[in-house]
Amino acid sequence: MELKSKIWMTGSLDWFTYIGEEEVFLGRREVPIPLGEGDTWTNAFGDRFTVENGEIKHLGRVDPPETYW
Repeated sequence: MELKSKIWMTGSLDWFTYIGEEEVFLGRREVPIPLGEGDTWTNAFGDRFTVENGEIKHLGRVDPPETYW
């Protein structure tokens, strides 16, 4: 599968992409790498994403996942 969305990782291991003209934070460890068709994840802020037709789509916001220490 060819990923049409441009993604990059910063030095602090944060993943980003452009959705439309907007730079969007995808997450850290919760981003499934390598990305494949149908992959879905929720970042630490509750933003849900999926890969459809080779593009990363924002599905909206949900309650952020609980973290246990």
